[in-house]
Amino acid sequence: MDKENCDIVKPNNVKEKKLEVIDGYTIKYHANGKTIWSKGRMVGGEPEGYWEWYRADGTLKRSGHFEQGEPVGEWVTYDSKGETYKVTNRDG
Repeated sequence: MDKENCDIVKPNNVKEKKLEVIDGYTIKYHANGKTIWSKGRMVGGEPEGYWEWYRADGTLKRSGHFEQGEPVGEWVTYDSKGETYKVTNRDG
């Protein structure tokens, strides 16, 4: 597995989210460094394909697809119980 860890502090003293790249998936973690904040593939520095975002408690918050760094198709926002809360169509 290819792993990369980052612990960068930005000029405003805000710590970057912990980051790993595992089997081609970029995984960022919440400030606690333990629960996943987002997960998906990066291609040429841009998000590509299916991505997911999570709450600090580990429940799925949002999911959707990117093409060449742009959100496309249906994006789903979930409530704290994992039920669909809102669906947004990102195709113009």
